[in-house]
Amino acid sequence: GVVIGDDVEIGPYAIIGPHVVIGNGCRISGHAMISGHTTLGAGCEVHPFAHIGGKTQDLKFDGGTTYVHIGERTVLREYVTINCGTSDGEVTRVGDDCLIMAYCHVAHGCVLGNHVIVSNGTHFAGEVTVEDHATISGLCGVHQFCRIGCHCMVGMSTMVTQDIPPYLITGGNPPTTHGINVVGLTRRGFSEEARTALKNAHKIICRSGLNVTEALASVESTLPDLPEVRHLVEFFRTTKRGVIR
Repeated sequence: GVVIGDDVEIGPYAIIGPHVVIGNGCRISGHAMISGHTTLGAGCEVHPFAHIGGKTQDLKFDGGTTYVHIGERTVLREYVTINCGTSDGEVTRVGDDCLIMAYCHVAHGCVLGNHVIVSNGTHFAGEVTVEDHATISGLCGVHQFCRIGCHCMVGMSTMVTQDIPPYLITGGNPPTTHGINVVGLTRRGFSEEARTALKNAHKIICRSGLNVTEALASVESTLPDLPEVRHLVEFFRTTKRGVIR
């Protein structure tokens, strides 16, 4: 029942289940396993001993059909595990052009955006959301239901139990913010005006001593009305677990 696109390579001893859809130009290495209701977009790579589409580890699972969707040109390195959702119809998603390095785990119901990089040995508990262009270093643990903002950098071995703000560098244990992600934002073409505004927003929100409500109001009243600033403010306002400052 597997659906295999054009120009797909499948190595020896790979195991592919009957409900899998593999897009054009994918490369499935030997000893990889793809099971469940899993869809791989075009141009993906699945390296040896990765298991994509395994049953959720959530004990609340009581049956039903759940899914994994992987975007295009995403690379899943050795021993990566990505689980299907828990509730009937739930999808675990990884976007386009992502790199998930060796020994990483993406649990049920996680949603990773596009151009996300996750270094070796980082584990996402269930229902985690990662926005586009986030970079997460190795050996991080991410608590269930946390959000990781776009264009951020998360330092090695950070234990993430609250939301990680977008555009900033966050790390340490307990974690704290360490300014904007200058290198990442510059490489991706953010204007000097936007970088300066985000730098000032970080100072107001994370270093001024104001509470969150006061800090966000100050950002809105004193800084340019830029999309990046609006997204940072909205990220803080919509948090359910709190945001690391």
